[in-house]
Amino acid sequence: MSIDQTFAHTIVSVSKDKNGEIVAYKLENGEVISKEQAVIMAKQSSIKGVSVAISKLGEEFLKSLPDGDINNNLENLPVIESENIE
Repeated sequence: MSIDQTFAHTIVSVSKDKNGEIVAYKLENGEVISKEQAVIMAKQSSIKGVSVAISKLGEEFLKSLPDGDINNNLENLPVIESENIE
């Protein structure tokens, strides 16, 4: 059974900490969400083009779904300033 993602959000940019780790995401509607919020939304199929993976440290994070376009990788998205994060 496939899930209709007609109304799902798209990530347009990311915010990184001083170590280069993604800590937040900006959606196409301008909303900035934390990594934790993004994981919850991805599990609900509310964000297009990503899945939830688990790091070696046991932390959940978003991973781009492979689509053949290397530019769609989350690491390659524009970086937003961290002061925009609530």
